[in-house]
Amino acid sequence: MSIISEISGRALPLRGDDLDTDRIMPARFLRVVTFEGLERHLFEDDRAADPSHAFNSPRYRGATVLVVNSNFGCGSSREHAVWALQGAGFRAVVSTRFADIFRGNALKNGLLPVEVDARTHARVLALVERDPSAKLTVDLEAQSLTLPDGTSVRFPVDSFSRHCLLNGIDELGYIQSFDSKIKAYEATHR
Repeated sequence: MSIISEISGRALPLRGDDLDTDRIMPARFLRVVTFEGLERHLFEDDRAADPSHAFNSPRYRGATVLVVNSNFGCGSSREHAVWALQGAGFRAVVSTRFADIFRGNALKNGLLPVEVDARTHARVLALVERDPSAKLTVDLEAQSLTLPDGTSVRFPVDSFSRHCLLNGIDELGYIQSFDSKIKAYEATHR
């Protein structure tokens, strides 16, 4: 897993509450042996039905931050949704609320969910829709989201997930970081 400390880049705005994991990554694309290419199927059905869908727009190519509405990632537990978003280059997702399972999958796989208040969210969404070149900065160390005008808001993240992301480790990597202590304990407790 890559270290996440600061993410700075352009954002892709995606409207719609309750975007579930089946819309993010349709089930028919889940039978894969690698994560490569999953990003091609992000919101595939929505994009096919709506040519003006944000994921079809060249204005947002290269975005590293996804700005979505409330309850993003609801539905089934589908890590493929997180993997596909990462494959498309996203490092953070900004919303007013995330589905719990999606938040957990994101944190465990190195995609940072940034939860902000409704007023800040509306401001960010309007900004990136109006100006696709606007850059947002997400600072995990400070737990802050900074807008181009310098306005900064804090966001919550649990201390364990924060530690893992800042150190580029997953749960197993965290346990392995105690290898010498585990061996020392085992040596004295036969």
